[in-house]
Amino acid sequence: MLRTTLASSRTLRVYAFGLIATTAAIAFTTSTAEARHYRHRSHVARHHQAERESYNPQFSSIIVDANSGATLESNSPDGIRHPASLTKVMTLYLLFERLEAGKITLDTEMPVSEHASEQDPTKLGLRPGSTLRVEDAIKGVVTKSANDAAVVIAEALGGGDEGDFCKMMTRKARALGMTRTVYVNASGLPADEQVTTARDQATLARAIQDRFPRYYRYFATEAFNFHGHTVHGHNHLLGSVEGVDGIKTGYTRASGFNLITNLRRGNRHLVGVVMGGRSGGSRDATMRSLLAENLDKASTTRTVAAITERNPADANADVAEDAAESRPTQAVQVQGAVQVASEASEPAALPPVRSIAPARRPSILAAAAAAVPPASAKPEPAPLTSGVIQSQAMAAIPGSSEPMKPVKVKTVQVKAGPVKLASAGPSQPTPVTNSISSAPRAELPETSGAVVAKAESNRADAAPAEMPPQPARFGTGNGVLGVLPASSVPAASPPSQTMAYADPRPQPQAIQQNGAIKPVVRSGWIIQVGALETESEARQRLEAARDQARGMLGKADSFTEPVLAKGEKKLFRARFAGLDRDQAEAVCRTLKRSDISCITIRN
Repeated sequence: MLRTTLASSRTLRVYAFGLIATTAAIAFTTSTAEARHYRHRSHVARHHQAERESYNPQFSSIIVDANSGATLESNSPDGIRHPASLTKVMTLYLLFERLEAGKITLDTEMPVSEHASEQDPTKLGLRPGSTLRVEDAIKGVVTKSANDAAVVIAEALGGGDEGDFCKMMTRKARALGMTRTVYVNASGLPADEQVTTARDQATLARAIQDRFPRYYRYFATEAFNFHGHTVHGHNHLLGSVEGVDGIKTGYTRASGFNLITNLRRGNRHLVGVVMGGRSGGSRDATMRSLLAENLDKASTTRTVAAITERNPADANADVAEDAAESRPTQAVQVQGAVQVASEASEPAALPPVRSIAPARRPSILAAAAAAVPPASAKPEPAPLTSGVIQSQAMAAIPGSSEPMKPVKVKTVQVKAGPVKLASAGPSQPTPVTNSISSAPRAELPETSGAVVAKAESNRADAAPAEMPPQPARFGTGNGVLGVLPASSVPAASPPSQTMAYADPRPQPQAIQQNGAIKPVVRSGWIIQVGALETESEARQRLEAARDQARGMLGKADSFTEPVLAKGEKKLFRARFAGLDRDQAEAVCRTLKRSDISCITIRN
């Protein structure tokens, strides 16, 4: 009995000791694990904090008074930055264009491709093979910044190719005066080549609300219902800052935190852009501060004109040939004729006046303006001397605070021979006389599509002594001063001169028949399928394009056009004329599928 009791006591002591040992081991292990976990979390937190402190994307900002067009405050507004999802403002601009033109409606269903569905977040989670309503796409882009919805829009408007749509976006940027913006995707996902500036984004923000007030209201959307789920927006200034009605946020690692904000309070109207914020909160705080600091400086009366687009063909030329900003304009003599060569291949919208060196980029104009001393008073009309044309100061661009000045242009002597003419205006012929009118032309404002230079000609009493009589039935009104044969100029007289200027429009060719020169005027839209080194290569390209177009170019007029490219290299453009817009775009889509380059030009 005693022995049994002792054995039981010993067993209990063993069990008790084992339980204590186990509990201690568990407690020790748990403490160690917690300590390791705590140390790990502390390390990660320190790492993230250090990363945040070292994260310093390039910053830029601008505040524009939308009533006057004046820049109230800026910080590196022209510095090259990545737009991130600010890209989608241009995507929606092109969509709003189609809506306004009636080509689509808010209820139009757009197909979702596999490429669109595979976009990185953020996105709506669209499935390939499904469709997306236009209005849902707009709201998804504005609120969630949905990348899949942006690509659906791009493919629907770009003929199934996001790349083609991005070229349309870049051309539109040029047409709006956004000279330093390039788009390579429709969503804003990371891409080294996709760049912009704060100033360009402010221009776009002003343009989209001026042009599409009916559709701009979508940028005020804070949330919407999609397939039974509520999708909330990222723009935290909506509803929290009085007067803010849009427009867009954006972020990638390379860009930092970006924001465009539109504020209307009372009669004041500000557009602000912040790019390169270190966090969403700091970006928003910076924007609030900038708006508050500049609101009292804003004007209360609208005095600036709405932002207008340049001629689309001129913008198309900028993108298609992608020349440097300081492109020289040269005049070359081909078979005794004066022909103007420009780096661009597309038409520019020029008024029917004799324009001198229409500059195509604001940066070129700024350099030219700096080189020309300001005129304090109108100069007296002067004759053409030493190959230099004196020109007067021009009216400023509506909304611009920097008046632009013309650039002096060399003139080229015309020699005898078959004549091709550099057109000085639209295709309407103007009678040629043997004197230059002394009446000054009317003042014309500059537009974003063309720079108009006003030149006053020689006094009437001096003109007859300079110009010999015009032979009957000879010459044409399409030149600036007309064209005279060398044989008709007296030996003692100075050689007749013709003014040359940069006109990237398709030049009318001239055909001489029975002593008279008749310009060949090409109608409709033009497509260009290449610029080759020889005329025979250009004609071969025309034949290849005609074969690949599957009968679509049967009635089109094919022709070649010599131009002078970079480095004074002569090229021959291969072109078709006589198409309407839909035909031209359809032909280009067909040719691109056959690996033949093609651009459309409004003649």
